[in-house]
Formats: sequence, C-alpha cells, structure tokens
Amino acid sequence: MAAGGGFWLRYSRSMRNSFAVAFALVLVAACSSSSSPDEPGSSDASTPDDAGSAVDSSTESSSDSSVAVDASASHDAGAVVDAGDQLAQLLALTSTCAKKVSSGLLALNAGDTPTVAVCGLTGALFWKADMDIDCDGKKTTQCNTGTDPDYQSSTAVNDSKGNPLDAANLPYVVVPGKSAKFDAAAAGLSKGAVILVVYKNKIAYAVYGDVGPSAGIGEASYATASELGINPNPSNGGVDSADVLYVAFTGSGSIVKPIEDHAAAVTLGKAKLTALLGD
Repeated sequence: MAAGGGFWLRYSRSMRNSFAVAFALVLVAACSSSSSPDEPGSSDASTPDDAGSAVDSSTESSSDSSVAVDASASHDAGAVVDAGDQLAQLLALTSTCAKKVSSGLLALNAGDTPTVAVCGLTGALFWKADMDIDCDGKKTTQCNTGTDPDYQSSTAVNDSKGNPLDAANLPYVVVPGKSAKFDAAAAGLSKGAVILVVYKNKIAYAVYGDVGPSAGIGEASYATASELGINPNPSNGGVDSADVLYVAFTGSGSIVKPIEDHAAAVTLGKAKLTALLGD
C-alpha cells in the first residue's frame, strides 16, 4: 500500500504538473488571441491616414473645381465690368458741358423754355434731352397715319436704294435743322453718322436719319426707343424728361454705309466709343 500510495502520489504530482503546463499553454494562447485585436486596431490606425489622403485628394479636387469656377466667374464678370466701365466713363465725360457748340439753348418741345445745349468733345457732339418718337418714313404696322397723327412718308435721309428709312426697324435720331443757334453740318455732323443713345444704363447704336424743327431737340425713331426699353408708341410713348443722352460722332469716318445696315452701325459705334474714351 505504501508503494502504491507513493505511485499515486507521484502520479498526482505529475498530473498537477501537466495541468500546470496545460494551463500555462492556455494562458499563452489567450495572450496571443488578446493581441489579435491590435491587428484590426493597427489596420484602423492606418485607415485614418488613408481617409485623410482621400479627404486631401477630394479637397484638392474641390480646390481645382473652385479655381475653374472662379476663373469662369471672373471672366464673365470681367466682360460685364468692362461694358459697365465704358458706360461709366462716357457718363463722366458728358456730365458737364465744357465746350458749348450751340450758340444758344434749344427747347425740348415747341413752346417750351430753351434748356438744352449742344456740347463738344473730341470727334463728337452730345446733348441731353427728352425723346419724342419719330415714326416717319416707310409705312409699317407700327408707323402709319393711324398710329401717328403726325406721320410723314418721307425722311430727310434715304437708304442706299433711295427709299425712306424704316423707323419701326432702324434705330435713327432726328437732329435739329439749321438755325442761328446750331448748325449740325458746320459742327462736322453729317447725315448717316453713327449716334449713341443712352438711357438708364442702356446704349442703342443709331444713325443720323432725319431732320427736325430747328428750335427743338430730342427725338428718335420707334426702333431706337424699343432697343432702350422705352415705350415706342408715337402717340403716347417716349421720355418726357431730359434723361436721354445723345452722343453723335463727327467727321467722314463716322458715317454708316449703307445707312440701313444696323449691324454696321453697332460695329462702328463701338469702335468710335472706344476711341472717344481712349481705351
């Protein structure tokens, strides 16, 4: 029994050692498995870098996009600013009458007190007046004896085919006839010359197409009024106050040929305006 008891004692110790080893191995395994979350963790740690790169990349994309938009916006705005700039310069240039060309003042309408002077610039004349609607010339739906009680079938200037001008479709200005106060021809203004008409920050390119009463000033065709957003009706349209600016270019190089070619008037008018402003 004593020998058997020794055997069992040794066996028991041996088993305990085996259990201890096994337990140690389990602990090692447990430690190893507990370290495995670090791998996803390390993967997660690298994820922000990747995400950061993606964010950076998208930021760069967004930056490029904003540059493109900014460039486009700047280009479009620049075009608008340039156009507005010329108009602002023109209004500043004509804000005062530094050189009076007319020897006296002209009236807006018959019987009115004369208040309008014709002024001079380098290569141009200008005046500020109202706008009466001229519907003379070619008979159209808009311009005839029924729509205009003062309608006349002729204009002082004819087109290249010898016909009266078409007031409904051709922007033109009526210039006062010769008088002791003002002589357009003597001032260098010829029939057919390009004339800019400005109203409420809009510019219409017209031509000197008709001659009006020598004592009055401030009249333009139906088409001129239409281009400026003014009521073109010859009976009740136009502008009553002296808020319309007329800039007429002088010299032989200012004549539109043929006079009825509105596109030619626009091209020449823009070139003359640029030259006048020194741009």
